[in-house]
Amino acid sequence: MKALAQKTETPATLARRYLKLVEWSDEDGCFVGSAPPMIGPCCHGRTEAEVMAQLTPIVEEWVEIMLGEGHPLPAGTAGKKYSGQFVVRIAPELHKKASLKALARGESLNQFVASALAEV
Repeated sequence: MKALAQKTETPATLARRYLKLVEWSDEDGCFVGSAPPMIGPCCHGRTEAEVMAQLTPIVEEWVEIMLGEGHPLPAGTAGKKYSGQFVVRIAPELHKKASLKALARGESLNQFVASALAEV
């Protein structure tokens, strides 16, 4: 059913399934646009609106190319829900170090890691 929907939908409609990111780049001194996992950094401009105006047709073109070449489209990212839970595998030494730092702060390991990730 999903493949049939892709054949009847336009590239513009299918492109709406992908979150389009516009971020400031200190390295480039401008805004940069991407739509992972469809395409990485691919356009830039002085304003967010300028980059979004470039990015939208680029994503549509990539959808059209992928479909034309018979490649499956990656799962859509727009509107994706997140549970707030994920599993991370780390070295036992790092696990111990993080646990001890959390203990020293009077926090749970979960609180410690969430605080560290909030700074990213």
